[in-house]
Amino acid sequence: MSTTRPECLRIGELAREFHLNPKTIRYYEDIGLLPTPERSKGGFRLYGHADRERLIFINKAKAIGLSLEEIAELLSVRKSGGKPCKHLLGLLDHKVKLLDHQIRTMTEFRHELIRLRDESVIADECDGKICAIVERYEAPRGNDGVSSHERALLNFNRES
Repeated sequence: MSTTRPECLRIGELAREFHLNPKTIRYYEDIGLLPTPERSKGGFRLYGHADRERLIFINKAKAIGLSLEEIAELLSVRKSGGKPCKHLLGLLDHKVKLLDHQIRTMTEFRHELIRLRDESVIADECDGKICAIVERYEAPRGNDGVSSHERALLNFNRES
């Protein structure tokens, strides 16, 4: 515990409590998720109860899939006197629709992989230059030349 004020923690102590890197806490300050902390006479950042509560909120918001940008939006809505819960419901509706689309696309991709596996030659009889199964595969392509499965994987990785 810090020797300055019993209720205050230095950045390293706060980071340990929340299993974070101190750089993460400084980053949260830089992007406005955490307020600029008070400083000790020696220049150390000092964090109190409100900062702990804010980090708990950030961790819970991340656990339900919110990005740091979306968390910042909620904090901004609250600060401006708006209704953050109403704003969150809109974000959650969007995330559910996105997940539904990804689930459909990934389910189609799963079926395609199973079909490919079940229709393919026995692995010991592979007659391709490298792998005949891959070489014979024709993925359905969109107008841009990207398969729906590739697009789903790209979007899933981007949204995660």
